[in-house]
Amino acid sequence: MILLDDAPPKPLPLPRTAETLGEQLRRMLGTGGLDLPLPGAGALLRRWRALAGFGRRDLVLARLAEGHTDAVAILAEAGLTPEPAALYGVWASKSGGTGSQLHNGLLTGSSRFCSGLTLLDRVLVTAGDQLVEVDLSAAGIERHPDAWQSVGMDASDSGDVVFDDVPAGRAVGPPGWYLARPGFVLGGTGVAALWLGGTAGVLDSVYESLLTKADEHQLAHLGALHAALRGSEELLAATAAVIEQIADPGLANDTCRASVERTARDAVDLAPRITGAGPLCRNRRFAQQVADLQVFIRQHHGERDLADLGRKVLEEMGS
Repeated sequence: MILLDDAPPKPLPLPRTAETLGEQLRRMLGTGGLDLPLPGAGALLRRWRALAGFGRRDLVLARLAEGHTDAVAILAEAGLTPEPAALYGVWASKSGGTGSQLHNGLLTGSSRFCSGLTLLDRVLVTAGDQLVEVDLSAAGIERHPDAWQSVGMDASDSGDVVFDDVPAGRAVGPPGWYLARPGFVLGGTGVAALWLGGTAGVLDSVYESLLTKADEHQLAHLGALHAALRGSEELLAATAAVIEQIADPGLANDTCRASVERTARDAVDLAPRITGAGPLCRNRRFAQQVADLQVFIRQHHGERDLADLGRKVLEEMGS
């Protein structure tokens, strides 16, 4: 297959914990499993294929692995190198009006949806319009894991963070650079590869549940999901082949994300209808896969993102 292997990867054992995920991530870091081709170097298909494989194996592992690889890519784009053997993440959400500011080299403020609260060594944090690197062993960092109440992605070691005069490390790019850089769009499409992998993981469990018996309604839903998954896979692969050469890749990025999000949303809806209550209630892995995928795809902002896509389509057609 173009992005998804024929044989599904061996999933992580349940229950997942921050400790077991941390061990897995550090093993991957040490063996080069997190060393992916950088965006902009002509090997996006290989990068997205690896990300999709992470997502198919386990979406929480994939979320944390992608955060590290994204941080490494951002540093490279800024002409910087990561600290050796350090696990990285990117905490850039400004949800609910949160955010941080820099005053005399000290970071103050808060961030939501911070994954890897206790697992990571260093993070890239937005402070106003400046991106900075922060050593998570520094004093003045308050972690609030209780802010994460969702069952979906519950092992991602996520929550809120409050910075109280935390020394900021290296500035990563000039002010305003983080959102304006070419790699921002490429990273956004890369997240769609994780969604694609997570959707494939859900379908792997559906296939397994139907091996002994399947009626016509189940088969119809399965066929629809299979077609949608392969269509989004083809679109992602085709986009990977050209997006690095597009002067303004926003339309291609938004189209890919919307396509994969729709496919994933269909899987969240139809997969439990295919299997019925039995696997959803008696198969912890399947129930967790569905819950994880439902939460993770909400990085797509639904109708707001679709409205932006529609606006770009009209502009493209009118140019």
